[in-house]
Amino acid sequence: MTRDLAIPMPDGIQLLADHYAPKGAVDAPAVLVRSPYGRRGPFGWMVGRGFARQGFHVIIQSCRGGFGSGGLSDPLGDEHDDGLATIAWMREQPWYGGRFATFGPSYLGYTQWAVAPYAGPDLRAMATQITASQFRDAAYVGGAFALESALSWTTLTDTLTRRFGGTALFTAPRLTRRAVLSGRPMAEFDLVSAGHQLPFYQDLLTHHGDEPSAPYWAKRDFSPDVADVEAAVTMLGGWYDVFLPWQVNDYLTMRRAGRRPYLTIGPWYHVDPRHSRPALAEALAWYRAHLLGDFSALRPDPVRLFITGANEWRDYPDWPVPGMSPSRWHLHAGFNLFPEDPAPSAPDRFRYHPSHPTPVIGGPVLLADSRPRDQRRLEARRDVLVYTSPPLPADTEMIGPVSAELFVRASAPCADVVVRVCEVSPSGVSRNICEGVRRTLSSPGDIRRVPVELWPIGHRFRRGHSIRVHVAAGAYPTIARNPGTGRPLADGGPMIPADIEVFHTPEHPSAVTLPMVS
Repeated sequence: MTRDLAIPMPDGIQLLADHYAPKGAVDAPAVLVRSPYGRRGPFGWMVGRGFARQGFHVIIQSCRGGFGSGGLSDPLGDEHDDGLATIAWMREQPWYGGRFATFGPSYLGYTQWAVAPYAGPDLRAMATQITASQFRDAAYVGGAFALESALSWTTLTDTLTRRFGGTALFTAPRLTRRAVLSGRPMAEFDLVSAGHQLPFYQDLLTHHGDEPSAPYWAKRDFSPDVADVEAAVTMLGGWYDVFLPWQVNDYLTMRRAGRRPYLTIGPWYHVDPRHSRPALAEALAWYRAHLLGDFSALRPDPVRLFITGANEWRDYPDWPVPGMSPSRWHLHAGFNLFPEDPAPSAPDRFRYHPSHPTPVIGGPVLLADSRPRDQRRLEARRDVLVYTSPPLPADTEMIGPVSAELFVRASAPCADVVVRVCEVSPSGVSRNICEGVRRTLSSPGDIRRVPVELWPIGHRFRRGHSIRVHVAAGAYPTIARNPGTGRPLADGGPMIPADIEVFHTPEHPSAVTLPMVS
């Protein structure tokens, strides 16, 4: 291994990288990894030494502004230019064999998408995990602000640069929780979690209202060019990962462009250590196929899903899976949930207090265990509406996208609509399966149609269990509290309680659409 190679960037700064060379390999392909989290430790050993022992050159580079690399960190902003400059440097090395691949999870996967459409034909393969080609929609999920994930990541990356930074993965969630419960204005949460302002956190607050085409986000969003990626791509995600909806969008974009990416979704959350081993195994098989011509280890079907509830892996030819048909389950009077259309009825009501926001139990967040949890304590609150189906007469599988269409009237100019799907056992335990949120602006008193995209699912609801749907106006601190005013995110100022009405009539048939599979 050669440590601390200085790779020049166009603006004159240098980024450091470690090179792991395979022994005895002639004309060996390369694997490029670009990371903001350091080059060594267990990750460097597993990836660098692991792939080198399989006959690949491996370059692990620290992104700008961290772990010895020069310049100032501008998260998401420099990965396109720096990545392409690194590829140009790699092509000039005497050991370069004319073809390479990329690897990495989360931010490391984003650095792959930042160069993939523009890297040239010698980029043959990509292995991406728990990531997407753009992070904007995950930061502003449904137009709301993913507070806990945003603050915990900016606190994590700040803590990594300090002494004892190796504990940041454990300390950042605790510091984040302390900040969101501090009672300080949201614009000051970073002062609590990190002791000083965090520029990227402040940027996320400032640019919350920006359109995707605005300059700040346009240079950080590579989803418009995913269809142009010619490299073979394999994607690994988790049902409880914060980036899953947008990872699936990348898969669908490539399929529409005539590509054949692979997609694996397991019972994992973002920082789940259980996905590390399959990620490495799938990447190695992928590289052997597309860099060395050995396709013997690739599975025949490109889509592999772990079906929760059934607790089994299955392979499919595509996503959405064959046999899936959308099924509308309507909200009914009496807090019932049926496939039948609703009858005339009065709306259900609750009041959302932004000064005491509706909390959340579980659900996808960046640095926490996001596996399903018992929701009964949340369901007992007056600011959560709960609709439940009769017990299912047979095992029922739902695999695919989930969405909701609610008809809502709010007394405040701005309100969030949170929808959650749960499974209820005969003993009464209610566990969350998926959820979503949509921020809506309207004139007080208007009935508004609110579409909500939830996380996709692959789940078997058991015979005798019930389907349950939550409707709320908050999920704190996963999403920031909505003050009700519609003012910019960081402005602070007064907060307005919102009286929310949810309609379920023939004219306003609120429903959740579930992906039934025969």
